[in-house]
Amino acid sequence: MTGTPFSDQEYLRHDATGLAALVRRGEVSPADLVETAIGRVERLNPRVNAVIHRMDDAARRSARSPGSGGPFAGVPLLLKDLVSTVAGEPFHCGSRFLRGFVPSHDSELVRRYREAGFLFLGKTNTPEFGLTPFTEPALCGPTRNPWDLTRTTGGSSGGSAAAVASGMVPVATGGDGGGSIRIPAACCGLFGMKPTRGRVPTGPDIGEIWHGSVVEHVLTRSVRDSAAILDATAGPDSGAPYAAPPPERPFLEELGRAPGALRIAFTTTPWLGRTVHPDCVRAVHDVAELLEGLGHHVEETSPAIDGPGFCRAFLTMVCAELRGDIDDAERLLGRKAELADFELPTWGLSRLGRAIPASEFARAVRFLQRVARQTGPFFERYDVVLTPTVSSPPFTIGALQPTPAEEFLLGLLGRIGSGNLFRLLGVLEQTADKVFEWIPWTPVLNATGQPAMSVPLCWNREGLPIGTQFIGRYGDEAMLYRLAGQLEEARPWFGRLAPLAL
Repeated sequence: MTGTPFSDQEYLRHDATGLAALVRRGEVSPADLVETAIGRVERLNPRVNAVIHRMDDAARRSARSPGSGGPFAGVPLLLKDLVSTVAGEPFHCGSRFLRGFVPSHDSELVRRYREAGFLFLGKTNTPEFGLTPFTEPALCGPTRNPWDLTRTTGGSSGGSAAAVASGMVPVATGGDGGGSIRIPAACCGLFGMKPTRGRVPTGPDIGEIWHGSVVEHVLTRSVRDSAAILDATAGPDSGAPYAAPPPERPFLEELGRAPGALRIAFTTTPWLGRTVHPDCVRAVHDVAELLEGLGHHVEETSPAIDGPGFCRAFLTMVCAELRGDIDDAERLLGRKAELADFELPTWGLSRLGRAIPASEFARAVRFLQRVARQTGPFFERYDVVLTPTVSSPPFTIGALQPTPAEEFLLGLLGRIGSGNLFRLLGVLEQTADKVFEWIPWTPVLNATGQPAMSVPLCWNREGLPIGTQFIGRYGDEAMLYRLAGQLEEARPWFGRLAPLAL
């Protein structure tokens, strides 16, 4: 146990599974890995702003007494500062309102990460309450993409994605309520799996998040890390409202199994937006050819989605849930929320949430549930659906922020405090149009609960990652992992590192 930095070059050569194997063989100590990771955070974080809370001393203490083991004993991990709580560490969710709040206990998922042997290095940046598909919170500032520091990392797990893509850590946690694991994975050249609804625990404080749309997992450079970590964390906890069907075997074992000749549908037609960048279209057609070459049956077709209806229903649900989150935070903190505590869009959406009638909220939830019923038969005919992950390459930071006119309107209406006025002025629809134009596929799978993954198979002429999304049947991450393993072998990406990482 030297406590001295492990070589950066050697560190980047291994994924989390590989680093854990080195620790088990005694070729490197947990202290070595922690010091190397801390050194990389010190050097790189000022440029990308991925880590917003450091836990260096706690990580060093854990490295000196790493416990009884676990499959990832001694491997550094960064945790997204949203949903999952760590005892004794700040929990801000990207919001000024929660600044200074420190939870008293670990969430169940964090407890399982500890049992797996991970050493917690800190917490990563996230948009306020995870509401946007980009990571530019007023509280901590924007996170920058290691492939191009002027570009977005996506969101809401953008801090975690930037940390992994820059090589600070081999893995960081994320949460996905509308694409928030898959979007940053696509922007940062990483592998990102959104598991099936109910696959990982949400306790002990939460039953379900956004009516089951939100599920947590990790962002990784390798497929095997994602599979092995899901093996370590999957399964219901006490009092869970429901659970995903148990897998036939560990997900890690699926990577050595051939997927067989799959029936794969693909589309580049947006389900929710209107336009798709040519780079994303080219990527899907390129991957479709790759899949055909691997022996799969590939056909251009798509399930039918009522895009405008979905957008309105999803945003209605999110507004109502956001209002509930703020009400819960008020009770937790013992003080009333005010406009100055929040970013203007967050406050505006929460005012809308307060104004939405219960009957309209119920209709929105029922609409989202019907989407699963309507798309289910399509997945009886096809094993997988392939789409772009997002509609364009990573955009310039700030491009999706409210315009000055929108900021003025949001501020005015926030001060007036009339949710009904928001509704009359169509702010909900304007918000939906801007957001869903960027993410016209990912949120649908949060509503249906199906597993979906973004796979880093393509880069454009500017050297920016272009992710492709693969959607599986409900409960069938196993098939997606088999396919991902085949794709990783056919077109390896692990050694393709962001310029900042080198």
